[in-house]
Formats: sequence, structure tokens, C-alpha cells
Amino acid sequence: MQLLVAGIVEYYGELPRTELAAVVLAVAYLVLAIRQNIWCWFCAAISTAIFVVLFARANLYMESLLNVFYFGMAIYGWSVWRSGETDDELPVSVWPIHVHVYAVSIIICVAAATGFLLAKFTHAAYPYIDSATTYAAIWATFLVARKILENWWYWLAIDAVSVFIYWTRGLEATAVLFVVYVVLIPIGLVAWTRSYRQHHVVAVPG
Repeated sequence: MQLLVAGIVEYYGELPRTELAAVVLAVAYLVLAIRQNIWCWFCAAISTAIFVVLFARANLYMESLLNVFYFGMAIYGWSVWRSGETDDELPVSVWPIHVHVYAVSIIICVAAATGFLLAKFTHAAYPYIDSATTYAAIWATFLVARKILENWWYWLAIDAVSVFIYWTRGLEATAVLFVVYVVLIPIGLVAWTRSYRQHHVVAVPG
């Protein structure tokens, strides 16, 4: 275990400082999000801004555009969570199952169409899977901003698939980052579930 940790530290220590900063801030975002700390959105904004530039320089334009969206959602998330601080803290909520059924159905349809176009007109790797994870990530990010509990289940699936995608593309550093995400996600799910239940008990006494 110590050798594994030492290897990871050595590997990341050789990364460019900008990429290392983006990775550290990305982890900080998730840790703070688990704690429902509004500063998670600050970390997300800086991290995604760096990734926009890094991915663009690497000619990964779709990933760069996705991080532009993430940057905008960081601002939105800060605004929503900040508004909750004026009175009571914005509570964790649960949305009806039919909302998620609709959302997943739309994601599948749009991802299928986008994947078809990417497969036909580009040399994209895993066009269908990549499209599905991209659109699912957009939806899941919105759920985080609204403090919807189910966001963690989306992220668990998205990040698990992303580990495979990034690793097979030779992006080992990013793949390891997503392994960390997969490990932390159950912690976030448990913490937000506890928060939801506590608020529900207070809101609905007896």
C-alpha cells in the first residue's frame, strides 16, 4: 500500500504545475462537495478553467468545451448555494424516479445521435460511450448545483466508465484522478443521505 501511494505521489510530482494544480483542485472540489461546503464551487471554477486550456492545447476540443460548461455551472452552483445561506442552508433533496427516467432516456437518445455522428465523421475513440458520459455529466453537475441526492449515483457510473476511457487513451494521470473520485463518491452518498434524513425528520416532525 505504501509503495502504491509513493508511486502515485512520484507520478503526480512529475506533472506540469498547471495540470497538477487542476488535479488537486478537482479532488478538493469533490471533498468539499461531500461536506456541502460552498467553496467547492471556487475549486471547481479554477480547476475547470485550467482544464479548458490544457484540453484545448491537447486538441481535445469536446473535453475543453465540456469544461467551459463546468465553469459556468460552478458559478451557477455558487449562486444557488449562496442564496440558500441567506436564510436556511439549501437542503439536500430527492427528485421523483420519473424525472430520472426521463433524463436518462433523453441522455441515451442524444448520446446515440451524437455518437453516430462522431463515429461517421470523426476518428473519436468510443464515440457512443464518450457521448453518453458527457451528457450524463452535464445532467449530474446540474443535480449537484441543486443539491439533489441522486447525483452521486450518476457520478459513480460516469466516473467508473471514465476510468476505463482515460486509461485506454493513455491518460493515466486523469484515470487515477477518477479512481479517487470513485472511492470518494460512496462517502458523499452516505453524507448527503444522512443530511437529507436529518432535514426530513426536522421538517416533518412526529
